[in-house]
Formats: sequence, C-alpha cells, structure tokens
Amino acid sequence: MKLKYFLFILFSGLMVACKTPKDVIYFQGIDNLSEDKLAQLSTQSYSTKITYDDLLSITVSAWDPTSVTPFNPPVYAFASQGDEPVVVSEAMYNYLVDKEGNIKFPVIGTVHVEGLTKTEISEKLESLISKYVDNPLVNVQLLNFKVTLMGDFNRPGTYNIKNDRISILDAIGMAGELQLTANRTNIMVIREADGKKEIHRMDITNPNIFESPCFYLQQNDVVYVEPIASKLKSRSSSTRNFSVASSIISTLSVVASMIFSVITLSRSNN
Repeated sequence: MKLKYFLFILFSGLMVACKTPKDVIYFQGIDNLSEDKLAQLSTQSYSTKITYDDLLSITVSAWDPTSVTPFNPPVYAFASQGDEPVVVSEAMYNYLVDKEGNIKFPVIGTVHVEGLTKTEISEKLESLISKYVDNPLVNVQLLNFKVTLMGDFNRPGTYNIKNDRISILDAIGMAGELQLTANRTNIMVIREADGKKEIHRMDITNPNIFESPCFYLQQNDVVYVEPIASKLKSRSSSTRNFSVASSIISTLSVVASMIFSVITLSRSNN
C-alpha cells in the first residue's frame, strides 16, 4: 500500500510540473475587454508602401485592347520566318523599383512610386495613361513580398508571401508556432523605413497586440524571438528530472513485480 501511495504522489508531482506556464498564453484577459475596446482593437489599418528594390507587376487594360498595347509588353513574338510564336519571358512584365524609387514605364518614361501604395500607383498611372487612352485600368501587384523569422520559432527562415497582407500571428502560425522557451512578451520587429532601421517590440500575451504598428508586417521585415534563459535552464532541468523519475518508476515497478512474485511463490509452496 505504501508503494502505491508513493507512486501516486510521484505522478501527481510530475503532472503539476508539466502545467502550462502563464507566459505562453496569448491575449491574456481578452475575454474581459469591453465591446468598445474590442472594436478599437479591430480597427487596425493596413497598407503596404512600395520601397526601392521592390518588384512590381503592372498591366494596363481598356475597352479597346489594342489601344493599350504600347503600355503592355507583347505576350508573343513571332519569328521572322514562319508563324510559330515564341513566348516572351515574364520578366518583361515586371518593373524593379530603383534606388531613387522610380520605375521605367513604356511610353510614359520615369515614374516615381516609392512611398505609394499599390492603389496610389494604379491611380497615378491611370492619370498619366489617360492622356493617350480613354478610361484605362491599371493593375499593380507586388511580387517579392517576404519576411524573415529568426530565433525561437519551430521553423525559422525567410518566407515569401503570396499577398501583401500578413499579421504577426499569421507569421507565427506559418513558422510552426513558437517554442516553449520563446519570450512572447518581447518580440522584436526590425523594419526599414525611409532608409533607416526601426526597432519595434511586441507582447503577444497582451491583447493590445492588435494596436501595434507591427501587427501587420511589411515587406522585408525581420522578426526575432529571443529565448528565455531561465526557462531554457528550467526546461533542461525538467527533462533531466523527468528522465530520472521515469527510471526510478521503472526500477520500482520491476522491484515490486519481483517482490510480488516471490510472495506468491512462497505462499504456493506453503
């Protein structure tokens, strides 16, 4: 009976040791926020500003497709002898923003796009092209949106984003969550704005994370999650303690089985 009590106490202690620490829980206290506060947290605005070295895909359309041909590279080029079409590289449709924040656009020439959103670029080009074409429609896409996730992620690395809207929570999910040793209260976001580096700090255990200027990441953002040294040591210690406890339990189980077998055999001989 004493052995049973000992094993029960040992297992109870292990279960308590394995409880989830409070500092790994996201959005603590969010259920206690008022509706007005929740509404404020949900009004985070988002827009991606184009910067140098961004790669843009720009297409121009109109009711008369032939009228916008000068503004769009041809989809096909025909060989000089024969009618067999040769597909043109898609790179001809793309425009790299140079160090001055400009692109070279057909017919129009140099267009400054740095600091503008995709919508603002579309409107600017539509205004310029309207001198040659009635009611043009310009579609702008950002092709090289990427973020770099470093530190205590399960899958750190550089990720290409198919659209230009990604939150810090999307990034964490994409990288397979944070490790238990990650410091969730002091996440660093390194961002470049107007040629200067900016450092932002975030606490994802606090629901105010939705108000952070870095809740939505921008292209080329670097997110670094540092480990908590004390938790790292505690985790290593817990792993060693669990291994020792498992060995003790296994040994006690074997000893108990042997004692039970000896008692049973002794009784049967008597």
